[in-house]
Amino acid sequence: MKNILVLQHIAIEDPGYIRDLMEADGYRLTQIELDEGETIPADFGDYDAMLCMGGPMDTWMEDEYPWLVEEKKRIREWVVDLQKPFLGFCLGCQLLGEVLGGKVQPSDPPEIGVLDIDMTPAARQDALFGDYPESIAAVQWHSYEVGDLEHNAEVTVLGSSDSTRYQIFKYREHAYAVQFHVEVRADTVMQWGCVPEYRSALENSLGADALGQFDQQARAAMPEMNRLAQLLYENFKKIL
Repeated sequence: MKNILVLQHIAIEDPGYIRDLMEADGYRLTQIELDEGETIPADFGDYDAMLCMGGPMDTWMEDEYPWLVEEKKRIREWVVDLQKPFLGFCLGCQLLGEVLGGKVQPSDPPEIGVLDIDMTPAARQDALFGDYPESIAAVQWHSYEVGDLEHNAEVTVLGSSDSTRYQIFKYREHAYAVQFHVEVRADTVMQWGCVPEYRSALENSLGADALGQFDQQARAAMPEMNRLAQLLYENFKKIL
């Protein structure tokens, strides 16, 4: 049985549809709720992969969320020192980027909605994303993004949008990050709309009445997004 370590920053953001697939395969998920004071295990020996989820805080908010300091150290240990399989989503993507020497910076403009991502030529040969179409539509809900990773020769960009270069990137062949939300379920947008930070970012970008429209767009795109999530998951299993 595979044991997956999940770093969570708010209870409402778990691995979602990918969690459903993992549990159907009999994987065991050990979820660490960092924002509630739970701590990352001292010994990584029992774990086969790490998932790092999204959250309403930002990577630089270490004074408000001091556990971010330890989380970054442990991600570095997992990814750089131990070179074990890693998959980061949104905030998890930004945390990996910072660990690898990048900078988290404001998105200009923020990306919120069901938006397009174009795969790079490098993605065609990639173990996880080689079967993805040239362009995908995905749920985006972020006001910050990773930048300044160009100096790290072991980082490869696999997908970009018009305003965010590092929508998908990998470190070597075992650590992957996605800025968007491939893990969403049908009810995700309405659930996340209840989080004050997410609701505020949505309304600032798209207007006070945008949540319902965003939900409709996400539900319409859900079959294809779930298909892409399953494809990512099936390929991720191969590197465990």
